[in-house]
Amino acid sequence: MKHVAAGPGSLAKGDFETLAEFRYLLRHFGAFSEAAARGAGLTAQQHQALLAIKGFPGREQVTIGELAERLNLKHHSVVGLVDRLMGRGLIQRRHDEEDRRKVRIELTPKAEALLLELTLVHRDELRRLAPLLHELLRKVQGLGH
Repeated sequence: MKHVAAGPGSLAKGDFETLAEFRYLLRHFGAFSEAAARGAGLTAQQHQALLAIKGFPGREQVTIGELAERLNLKHHSVVGLVDRLMGRGLIQRRHDEEDRRKVRIELTPKAEALLLELTLVHRDELRRLAPLLHELLRKVQGLGH
């Protein structure tokens, strides 16, 4: 197989290898995250929802629409997810203090404790992967140059 040098609008073999390795690490982290969620008695989607609520910029409660956007899901799918999380005692609905028509969703103390445990485990895994990700991101900056 002939090696072609990267020029404008083209990529070298190493560029594809870098992108493939990056995707591999993302999939690895995703699989790790799903297994950790299952170990805590949650689906991956439930874990992502709890994290999206807790990690929402500027506040710790969200509307259904905001959660749907953060999870990249349809509104009706998030309504079902919220109902299931409420049934498990992990979230509660509250009317917005300024606009009583709006409903905000927030974590319960039970969810806070569960999410803390999961987040600590995820932080440790990210710290383990950080050097690899840092090196890959450094390579990505030079792709196609």
